Amino acid sequence: MNWREEYKTFLWISGFFLLAYFLPLGDARFQEALLSAFALVKWYAQEHVLLCLVPAFFIAGAIAVFVSQAAVIKYFGAAAKKWLSYTVASVSGTILAVCSCTVLPLFSGIHKRGAGLGPAIAFLYSGPAINILAIILTARILGLELGVARVAGAVLFSVVIGLAMHYIYRKEEAAKVAGQLAMPEDPDARPLWQTVFHFFVLVTMLIFATWGKPDTQSGLFYQIYQIKWWLVGIAALLLAFSLHYILKIKLWLVGLGALPVAASVALFSHNPLIPFTVGVIALSVIISVSPGEPQDWMHQSWDFTKQIMPLLGAGVLVAGFLLGTAEGGQGVIPNHWISGVVGGNSLFANFFAAIVGAFMYFATLTEVPILQGLINSGMGKGPALALLLAGPALSLPNMLVIRSIIGTQKTVVFISLVVLMATLSGLVYGAIF
Repeated sequence: MNWREEYKTFLWISGFFLLAYFLPLGDARFQEALLSAFALVKWYAQEHVLLCLVPAFFIAGAIAVFVSQAAVIKYFGAAAKKWLSYTVASVSGTILAVCSCTVLPLFSGIHKRGAGLGPAIAFLYSGPAINILAIILTARILGLELGVARVAGAVLFSVVIGLAMHYIYRKEEAAKVAGQLAMPEDPDARPLWQTVFHFFVLVTMLIFATWGKPDTQSGLFYQIYQIKWWLVGIAALLLAFSLHYILKIKLWLVGLGALPVAASVALFSHNPLIPFTVGVIALSVIISVSPGEPQDWMHQSWDFTKQIMPLLGAGVLVAGFLLGTAEGGQGVIPNHWISGVVGGNSLFANFFAAIVGAFMYFATLTEVPILQGLINSGMGKGPALALLLAGPALSLPNMLVIRSIIGTQKTVVFISLVVLMATLSGLVYGAIF
């Protein structure tokens, strides 16, 4: 008998028993934290999974199937030109309006195809941190100087953290370079423009499906919000074209899949989420029954879903229990405790803001109103920037998934670098302003 393994089992059983035995079910704070946990999970399922994660899973699956490993290695590989790979990775967030969880399938996709650790980490950080909509909202609501500091800090962070990760694990990266140099060329099966077009359509659907309502009913962003579902519909038509012309799926099958989508648009035009859901189901069925690349696309997308969704669900539940919801639900840790220790510009205030931001879950754009409330409660400008630089790029659910992709040690190093740089940036910003 392996006593070490039995000892671990005993500890798990004992820990679960003690947790169940001493659960403070009668405590009002505990009850509200439980409600907040499930409220956050419900909100996440209703508002985030279909519109954000599902398109991201399809994009990640497409990366794994349609983008040749040679192409990823050329631009993001360990031996790629650093100025090119880090430039592309550091500004990716201006195109993808994603949060810390939606970026995970995309990060996993390029990492799986052979991207170097440094550029992949730069992409992982910049994806949610340099969201152009969030930057503009920050500048308008929280002040121009904070908006400028956020975008400058986020771009710098992505490059510095990526380079730091590359340097720390340079021996592994050197071995990866040697392996990639020994790999034979992987010629593309189709013209580049076809692959680019297919990804353009998928990314367009992701961007406009997740386009949030601006705080004012005027301007370009509000006008786009007014017609967002028309733009998603146009992208869906282009996707149908891509399925037939580029992926060679039979026309009658594409047309058959389009029928329930068209019917749902006619019947439920008042609720665009229903046609969108029907479209996701139709696309899944069409590519599942089409042999070759389409079927491989579905398999890869499903593999990413199986890997990421359970960890995200558990992480969102824990985050809601500990820190509450964006709508004001209280977690086990009272919000006034947090706002009470982030006033001024001390080292502890900036460090605490960075830690809370790193573990709390922020959906796209929600960090701005949350931060506005904290500033109104007395939060200092330095800690505000520290939270902005650590929060959108990290979250507890995000950390759990990153660990499953790159391992515990690299995840801890990445989180530590983000928290450290956010703390230092907050100190400098708070001293200046």
